Amino acid sequence: MSTVHPPTTGTRAAAHPHTGAHRAGHVVAVLVNLLILYLVNVRPGWDAVPFLTPETTQVLPWVNASLWVTVVAESLYVAWDTGWFRALGDIVTTGVGLAAIVRMWEVFPLDVSRGWELAARVVLVVAVFGSLIGIGVALARLIRSLATAGRST
Repeated sequence: MSTVHPPTTGTRAAAHPHTGAHRAGHVVAVLVNLLILYLVNVRPGWDAVPFLTPETTQVLPWVNASLWVTVVAESLYVAWDTGWFRALGDIVTTGVGLAAIVRMWEVFPLDVSRGWELAARVVLVVAVFGSLIGIGVALARLIRSLATAGRST
């Protein structure tokens, strides 16, 4: 099966017709993560959530780190959204998110009934495996991007 590629004129916009949409998506991602940071840390704050316990403070640095790393990565993607750079960013952001999930498992700052504790733990396990798969996929994309870039030079 052959793939049809749009004609290019040598410009990035011509080679990637969705560049404007991608940039807008990255800007939205930055804004959403900043909003979550504000809601969690300022107003109303994490302590307004009834099922979070005081132990949440032990998890919050990792959650905040995950959100901030994502803000930085998405901001960089606005200006530089190449394949290898995006794959590297995905590895870093998912890795920090994975650390937050593991810390959440260790501390488990949720006040839930017995039946819901099991459900919450299952969600955390699924998140760990999803993160590991995501890191593996991003690593493969990074290797493929670097190998392709090496052949074209």
